[in-house]
Amino acid sequence: MILRTICLYLSTLIFLNSCSEKKEALSDDHTNFCASANRNHDLGLSKELADLSDQMLTKTGVYVLEDGGGAMITRAWLSEYSEKSIDIQYFIFSTDNVGLIAIDYLVRAADRGVKVRLLVDDLMVDADVKDILILDSHKNISVRVYNPGVNLGKNIVQKVKKFATDFRSANQRMHNKTFIVDDKVVITGGRNIANEYFDYDHEYNFRDRDVLLLGKETKSVSESFFNYWNSDLSVPIVDIIDEKPINATNGNRFDRLHEYACNPENFWPQVRKKIAQLPEAFSSLKASDKFVWVDDVQFVSDKPGKNDGNSGLGGGGKSTMSLIRLIKNAKKSIAIQSPYLVTTDLGQQLFKEAVNRGVKIRILTNSLASTDNLEAFAGYQKEREELLKTGVRIFEFRPDAAERMKIMTGELQETINYAPIFGLHAKSMVIDGEITVIGTFNLDPRSANLNTECVTIIHSEQVAKNVMLGFEEEFKLENAWETTLNFNPDSEVDTYKRVKTWTRKILPKNIL
Repeated sequence: MILRTICLYLSTLIFLNSCSEKKEALSDDHTNFCASANRNHDLGLSKELADLSDQMLTKTGVYVLEDGGGAMITRAWLSEYSEKSIDIQYFIFSTDNVGLIAIDYLVRAADRGVKVRLLVDDLMVDADVKDILILDSHKNISVRVYNPGVNLGKNIVQKVKKFATDFRSANQRMHNKTFIVDDKVVITGGRNIANEYFDYDHEYNFRDRDVLLLGKETKSVSESFFNYWNSDLSVPIVDIIDEKPINATNGNRFDRLHEYACNPENFWPQVRKKIAQLPEAFSSLKASDKFVWVDDVQFVSDKPGKNDGNSGLGGGGKSTMSLIRLIKNAKKSIAIQSPYLVTTDLGQQLFKEAVNRGVKIRILTNSLASTDNLEAFAGYQKEREELLKTGVRIFEFRPDAAERMKIMTGELQETINYAPIFGLHAKSMVIDGEITVIGTFNLDPRSANLNTECVTIIHSEQVAKNVMLGFEEEFKLENAWETTLNFNPDSEVDTYKRVKTWTRKILPKNIL
């Protein structure tokens, strides 16, 4: 998992601007590329959604974003044609190619008057806090940091002291992921902002899943963001450090960012073309059987801080309780995708009770060969046998999953000449072929008790059917190994990785 965040980009930006006297003019190709990306001023979200306004009052439109290319293009188009506001809440906002392009879209939206609010978790910020002030200095952009004290503005002694004296608070992170445009359209789900979440990386990508919502339930997502934004735990970046960067008021401080985004070597032309064509695609989407109007959609979000702390590192939260209720009420089947699978006695008991009443349970998680988190896998590895004894079927994702080639050649490109490893990152569940859950919740104690999480619960047979098509494909042998009491695929990796995983088993389960 990439630990770089938005402020690393800003460090680069400061350096680029400091060398502005050496800046060369954009080439004609770059200029034409930028010109071709200019927004159509006749388009906007209000116009595109006008014919849906009546339905949006009483129902929620649901469209599941399965491939990373489509998920990235949709975010870009919504940013480009936003009219009033963009509210963003992410655990990781990286500074690679996708992250830089995303920031460029946000800055250009802010330039035309759109109010942008960005809330990021402190733990994942890996640069000087002053750099983030460059972005925050835009009159229409505000940046806040959730639960500061473990990173920004702290030296190593202060960081160690925080974990030593307030371990629980230091480990309570904001894992929510929401992207809200004009309080009308929402994208939420498993994806962070980085190359590997959008099928853009040449070495390692995630199989992930988001859901686009418009209409009635988007209000709940906006209310959740408002609660986090105004929480005492969310601190304006200007309150973390008083000193201003020397070029925070330079009128050309974002020029290099725009130049980067204008370079077709950094942003594939076919992606620009897809974004420009999205109005036509949106019209087709509204008529597609994959776009479903649903009467009952529930967005469940933990409150900032998760719980009162009376249970030590335990305590649960709203998202935890919602998932427990769904499992307890399942009658026929539960299909789950979770990249990390660290079960507690409670979790194993829930699954055992469900199996005993006739519920068939299948779980897809990462194999040792596909995982990006050895600590979490070590926790799963210790409990794997006990979990299998409950009657649950477990499948482990292959790093060379056959479907990765189909996904990689989806919205972004027609052919590829490389074969990246794929890992699972989707956090989804389908219950009884009727209820679909798409969110940020991993099946581990950290999501259950420490990190704040959010899940969208969709009561629709059609949505469940659509999502299960992907599930069934990924349960197949060419995409996953089925692990049993007599077989697991751990031997697919070398001895060194197996030993590294073994050394992680000393970590306590409740922080994995």
